[in-house]
Amino acid sequence: MEELKDKLSDILSDRLYQIIISSPRKKGGAVKIKIRPVMVKGAVCYQETISKGTQVFHENHERNEMLARILSYMGKDFKQLEAESMDARLTALVSKDGRANVKVRRKKEEALGKKPELSHNRSKRYLLEEGKEVPFLVDLGIQTKEGKTVHAKYDKFKQINRYLEFVEDILPALKKDGTVHIIDFGCGKSYLTFALYYYLHELKHMEVSITGLDLKKDVIEKCNLLAEKYGYQNLHFYHGDISAYEGKTQVDMVVTLHACDTATDYAIQKAVSWNAKVIFTVPCCQHEVNGQIESEILEPVLKYGLLKERMAALVTDAVRANLLEEAGYHTQVLEFIDMEHTPKNILIRAVKGDAAEGKQKKDTGVERMTRFLQVNTTLQKLMQE
Repeated sequence: MEELKDKLSDILSDRLYQIIISSPRKKGGAVKIKIRPVMVKGAVCYQETISKGTQVFHENHERNEMLARILSYMGKDFKQLEAESMDARLTALVSKDGRANVKVRRKKEEALGKKPELSHNRSKRYLLEEGKEVPFLVDLGIQTKEGKTVHAKYDKFKQINRYLEFVEDILPALKKDGTVHIIDFGCGKSYLTFALYYYLHELKHMEVSITGLDLKKDVIEKCNLLAEKYGYQNLHFYHGDISAYEGKTQVDMVVTLHACDTATDYAIQKAVSWNAKVIFTVPCCQHEVNGQIESEILEPVLKYGLLKERMAALVTDAVRANLLEEAGYHTQVLEFIDMEHTPKNILIRAVKGDAAEGKQKKDTGVERMTRFLQVNTTLQKLMQE
């Protein structure tokens, strides 16, 4: 942990944008902690925002106390830390035995950002502001034409904002000169696709081109009409199958939310082949492993259909997350509650590491695990091609 302490000491200043501590080791406690510098009575302090269930708590600490608290969190309660400052980006993964894998990427002179906002009384806000009319939210019945959030749909309003918070965390990886190209595989009714376009283009003023793909022709037609209605010139929807899609050669971000069973694998493989900087996937209907998994040792679990199904789903997503790590991505498995309140609430978020990391083949143990369970997934086959 000494290396992490040294690197954090460098980055913990008024040039810090934010620190995000995530991936808790135990359930029931804080799920995420955000830290940013604030000005209190003329001195720089650090505001700690702790998310615990539906509650959010704020505390301010002076620098040395904040550093000690961060190290304590990473030593006992959390696995992952990401920090962004004007000068550098730091990522850290801490193992059970306290070993920290720390990476720092310094920014080039031309990439240095603006000074962080240090206002202490910055009001708590949603990324899609309450009281401001957003066209697609009105059509969804979440807002009135005056921009007021409909009380009965307030949960949906918060859920869309939660999705955009996940996007906000990875914005530094997406920003570049020119257009950011994004594909949403299995976009369905596309409420989150519209939210993504609105957030990136209308609020963050980024040049984006977003393509939605789905198998339902009537849904695609409706989405294109809505995009035209809103004047979203670089948002287009197409009818098609993920595995057969060949419409792009270069993509910066791939999103796939609830693509059924192995469709998620095809989307991940295509994203990796395109060298996408960011991948978001919320897997669904993991049937493949359920039909393969066998183990005498685990028979007390596998003999119960419901438990076997859940274990197969977890194994499937563990394979996906680890294969993304092997492909050179920094991968997180996060809790994501979608609009339909389904039990499929795992979000795999992967951000491409630097070129040097990608050349170092990482052994995550997936091959040993799948061999033990007598499993060979579609994604394993696709990644070997």
